[in-house]
Amino acid sequence: MKSARLLLCLFSGSVLSSMPAFAAETQPASKQKAAHPAAPAKAAPASPKAENITVHSRNGTGTAADYRTKDVALGPLGTRSVLDTPMSIMVVPHDVLVNQQARNINDLVAYVPSAQLEMRGDPNTSRPQSRGFEGDVISNTRMDGLNMVITTPYAAEQFDSLQVLNGLAGALYGPQNPAGTFDFTLKRPTDRMTERLVVGTDSIGAPMESADVSGRVGKNGWFGYRLNLLNQNGEGYVEGSHLRRDLVSGDFDIHLSPKTVIQLDASQYTYAERGFPGGFAYSTAIQLPQAPDLSQKGYGQPQAGYNMETDTAMAKIIHTFNDNWSLKLGGLWQNAARNVFSTSNQLLNSAGLYKQTISAALTANDFVAGSNMAYLNGKFRTGPLRHQIELGTNGYVMGNYNPTSSTGTLTLGEATIGHPKSFASAQPYYSGRYKSADTMDQSLLAGDTISLGKHWSIMGSLAWSWLSTNNYATTGTKTSTYSRSAAFSPMTSLMYKPADNQTVYFTWGRSLQAGTIAPAGSVNVNEVTAPLRSEEYEVGYKILIAKRMQVNIAGFRMSRPYGFTDPVTKVYANYGLQRNYGVEFQASGNITDDLTFLGGMTWLDAQMLGTGSSLTANKQVVGVPPLMANALLDYRLPFLKGAAVNANVHYMGRRAANVYNTTFAPSYVTLDLGARYATHAYGQPLVFRFGVNNVTNQSYWASVYPSSINGVSTATNSAVAGLPRTYHFSIELDL
Repeated sequence: MKSARLLLCLFSGSVLSSMPAFAAETQPASKQKAAHPAAPAKAAPASPKAENITVHSRNGTGTAADYRTKDVALGPLGTRSVLDTPMSIMVVPHDVLVNQQARNINDLVAYVPSAQLEMRGDPNTSRPQSRGFEGDVISNTRMDGLNMVITTPYAAEQFDSLQVLNGLAGALYGPQNPAGTFDFTLKRPTDRMTERLVVGTDSIGAPMESADVSGRVGKNGWFGYRLNLLNQNGEGYVEGSHLRRDLVSGDFDIHLSPKTVIQLDASQYTYAERGFPGGFAYSTAIQLPQAPDLSQKGYGQPQAGYNMETDTAMAKIIHTFNDNWSLKLGGLWQNAARNVFSTSNQLLNSAGLYKQTISAALTANDFVAGSNMAYLNGKFRTGPLRHQIELGTNGYVMGNYNPTSSTGTLTLGEATIGHPKSFASAQPYYSGRYKSADTMDQSLLAGDTISLGKHWSIMGSLAWSWLSTNNYATTGTKTSTYSRSAAFSPMTSLMYKPADNQTVYFTWGRSLQAGTIAPAGSVNVNEVTAPLRSEEYEVGYKILIAKRMQVNIAGFRMSRPYGFTDPVTKVYANYGLQRNYGVEFQASGNITDDLTFLGGMTWLDAQMLGTGSSLTANKQVVGVPPLMANALLDYRLPFLKGAAVNANVHYMGRRAANVYNTTFAPSYVTLDLGARYATHAYGQPLVFRFGVNNVTNQSYWASVYPSSINGVSTATNSAVAGLPRTYHFSIELDL
């Protein structure tokens, strides 16, 4: 299979290279002229970071280690300068993705100092979140600006960058959790013909081959294409485990005229794993023991793991009327199916004794989602005032599908952390299928940024949303329903620029999200609460130092209500409040000509207020550290042309591990080291890369979270250990 795909890639590249291509070839790909000579660059969405591709002195991709991003894409606001955006935004650019040899999108989140991964069962299946709030399956993650399902550890090879907007963005994207917006940007066709082959291996022995073919054909390069193929199949970081990744991805640009371009994207990604460790569950009465070394066999079983297949199709049309007005329409469809035969390790005491089970759970194993957007952007003047307006709509629909029956949970045996065991068992399985839930969010959007002279500006945005949620039994009977219209999410900002390279801002916003369902035991069981209205205050300062280093500092206060069952009345409603406040520091760019930096730190105070119990009220939110930081340094060796080394240090502070705050996950530090050497073979760029993650083989709890975010005393907890020392080696050849 993998050989066939590589042959297909080479054949495609050979055929297409014989066709005439538009050749604005002397600049990085994302900075080149548009495919049609008269097509303005504004007609296409900005790529957060360019690939380092030139003609006369062509180097391997990413070797420049350019980690500063000048512009960001903000949905209905369009593309704006990072410096002039009144929000905390950080981008993990293409060069980081390549040089750090990222394998899935979760790898990218670690470089954002305000973000965490809430890991669901194992380190590879996670939900990203920022500022200490729990993320959603779909509302907080996007692919090129459109909502995407985040249950899949997508292949990093098909993406160009990650953009993280911290805090509330309901006025831009409609109802969502206050966990930030994670936008993964796809690779786009390059103007220069590119045929890139990569071979490598990970850890014990998981060989990997990928191909990236891109270019343009037709008169003036009116048709652009980019094909990404990936195959990885072998043993993971645990002896006896198995990992398989297969990707077929195509991205196309069709320039209908100098002002109109259609973008088409489609992909199929298959991810499968067996034998990898499962997470640990424990009650509030248990003290969290020391984290295990996941390289040991037995924390997972060969008959347990994941089968995931995610199909994605996306289309956009972008039309530029003139220099001041543009229109963007787009839609995305996804089918994210998964079979989960997971191991679960239930801690029985504080000494680390655990019971291991395997199950085919009756939870959602298929998500079918569609999202849409339509944005009109314009610039004009009214007297001395300059306006940037946006009008539009965005939203999504999603159906959850569950199996009707399964073999249930099988008990394998008991073991102790530090001394895991392998157990034999039958293979669990699912049967049947029914729709368990459907969700619809749609918003109308309007906003204006008014410039009041050289130094001052005001931005206001508003989302007017419709929400609906339905839940169903296996028989198809509707068990609960909720709908709400005219739900408003406003945001306003005041910006002051004391100099061209500095911005001071204040932003206030609110955002709605659908309420939660009353659980069993409440007198209003299955009833959906009123919408949850989150609120944020943020003040920030941004400065561009010497045109090479972007520094952002932001202070914030955020709050979100939550529901729980009143212990006296037994009525479930929105009684509680999670309140988070903190300070963020972020920096990206060049310290010297040869030394690049990306990183920062976040101090955070996250508390649960009004839980209905004195034992859990005013306690730290489970799993949220008071301090976290990340620093990535890349140094190009001046005495050896083409050689570079990099180091990444990640720090996670001590976190509460239950709602009582009677046990904690200790702080930890991990160190990643890497090196690369860029040269040429017969005039073609050739890059060797080697990296070691978690060099010291630190054992640590990477993710801790409760079964319920509402602080009730009955909540159980889950903890997922971090990856052990892993290795990555690759050879990249550009033809």
